[in-house]
Parts: sequence; C-alpha cells; structure tokens
Amino acid sequence: MVEKQAFRDAMSCLGAAVNIVTTDGPAGRAGFTASAVCSVTDEPPTLLVCLNRSASVWPIFSRNQALCVNTLAAGHEDLSNLFGGKTAMTERFSAARWRHGITGCPQLEGALVSFDCRISQVVSVGTHDILFCELVALERNDDTHGLVWFDRGYHQLMRPAC
Repeated sequence: MVEKQAFRDAMSCLGAAVNIVTTDGPAGRAGFTASAVCSVTDEPPTLLVCLNRSASVWPIFSRNQALCVNTLAAGHEDLSNLFGGKTAMTERFSAARWRHGITGCPQLEGALVSFDCRISQVVSVGTHDILFCELVALERNDDTHGLVWFDRGYHQLMRPAC
C-alpha cells in the first residue's frame, strides 16, 4: 500500500496547467483553483475536472451542472492563490475581470483558454467527484504565456518567438 504522503510527493513531479474553475446558476456563483483537469475525448469534446466533495463549492457546482475551466496565463499566480484559499467568493471574483459564456459561467478575461462546459456525468472516487464536462464553447488567447504547477510551485511557460 502506498502511503498518502509518498503519493503526494510523487504527484508533485507531475506538472499541470493551473486553472480556475467557475460556475454560475441557480445555486449561485463560485470558483476554485484546480490542476486536476484533463482532456477525455474530442468526440464529443469533453474534459474532466476533479472536485473534493468536502469543498465548500461542491454543492454549488453539483446544483448548477455547468462550469468554465479558465486556464491561467503567466502572471495569474496571485489570482490562483486567491481562488485556492478561503477568501469570500465576492472578493475572489472582484480581483479580476469576467464575462459570461454560453452557459452563464464566468470566463476570465486574459485567460490562456476558457472552456465553457455542461456537466454530463459524475463519478465518485474516494474523496472526490470526477466531473465529465462536455464543451459548448471555447475561447483561446494566443497573445499570452502559460502557467504550470510543478514541484509545489508556479512556473511560467514562454511561447517560442515566431
């Protein structure tokens, strides 16, 4: 059996994009920072997002059944920390500029990419729900650089010069 801390230490070697996942709807507006996001299939275009069922935002996402994965750009480290903490939702959202996508979920202005989705399926594993999210729209920003989380820290990814 692999110990919890050994697993966490090993996972710190797995670099991942940094995302702010948002929702808005009948249950209200909410958002959290996540690196547990990945592609599932391109037919239909689907992402998965992992969300701890004990998180304060879980009931809001569960009820709204829509979300936007906003992949952060270089320079969004403070925003990531804000959405990853215990800060009130109004303060989190007031720290940046947002627009609303087709689903009504907040899309971060200046994000590297925003994936506007409807939750199509939920699978529970251990402490988390895996949200399968079918894309209804996306918006890319090719004028900025990427941000990843690796070895317990942020790292900026620079695009090659053309």
